[in-house]
Amino acid sequence: MLDDLYAGALADAEARRAVRPLSVVERDALARPQAVDARAALQPAERVKIIAEVKRASPSRGDLSAIPDPASLALSYQTGGASAISVLTEGRRFKGTLADLEAVRDVVSVPVLRKDFIAEAYQVLEARAAGADLVLLIVAGLAQAKLVELHELVLSLGMTALIETHSAEEVERGLDAGATVLGVNARDLTTFDLDPDLFGSLADRIPSGVVRVAESAVTAPSDVAHYRRAGADVVLVGEALVVHGDPVDALTTFLEV
Repeated sequence: MLDDLYAGALADAEARRAVRPLSVVERDALARPQAVDARAALQPAERVKIIAEVKRASPSRGDLSAIPDPASLALSYQTGGASAISVLTEGRRFKGTLADLEAVRDVVSVPVLRKDFIAEAYQVLEARAAGADLVLLIVAGLAQAKLVELHELVLSLGMTALIETHSAEEVERGLDAGATVLGVNARDLTTFDLDPDLFGSLADRIPSGVVRVAESAVTAPSDVAHYRRAGADVVLVGEALVVHGDPVDALTTFLEV
C-alpha cells in the first residue's frame, strides 16, 4: 500500500511538472512570505495541542466528507483552538489537492501542514509555493540519504518538517536526520493496521527538545487523553473532526482532556 501511494504521488507530481516546470515552482516558492514558525507553535505547553486535519477520504475508510469549502473548515478549526492545520493534498486515495492547501493558507494564521507522500525536491518546493509551513516526511517511505536531503531542503526554505515514524528504528532514523518535530503514527502504512499503544511504547525514545506528535487512532476525547498521558505534546486529529457536525465543539472537547 505504501509503495502504491508513493508511486501515485510521484506520478501525479510528474504530471504537474510537465505543466509547471521546476524553475517556475522554485521561483514561486522563494517569492512566498516567510513561513510561520510551526515548531514554536507546537512547543509543549500545559495543555495538549491539536493539529486538525482537512481530510476528505482515506484508503482505510473510504469517503469521509465532501468538504466543498476547505478554507471554511480550517477557519472553524482555528476558532476551535487548533495549533496547526493539516491538509491532505494527495488526490488518488485522499481526494485532496494543492488548491485546498492554498485556500486554507489564505484564511488562517496558524501553521499549515502539507500532508502527502513526499519523495522528491519538486514536491517540497510545491509545498512552499502553495504556502505550507510544515511538510510531512515519512521515514518508512524514504531511504536515509533522501530523508536527510529533503529535510535539509525543507529547512532551507524556512519550513519545518514533521518527520513521521512507526517503529523504534524509524524514531532513531528520524532523530539522526535532525528531527525537531517527530510523529509516531499508530497506523502502519504498510498494512493499515492500528496500534493505539505504539506512541506510548516509543515516546521515551524521543528526547526533550523534540516535539512529540501522536497520529491516528483518535475517535474520542479519551483517545487524546490516552496520548497525553503517554507523553504527547501534540495530537493530530483528522477523521474524528471531519465527520463531526460541529468541528469547533469537537475540538473543544479534545482540548479539555
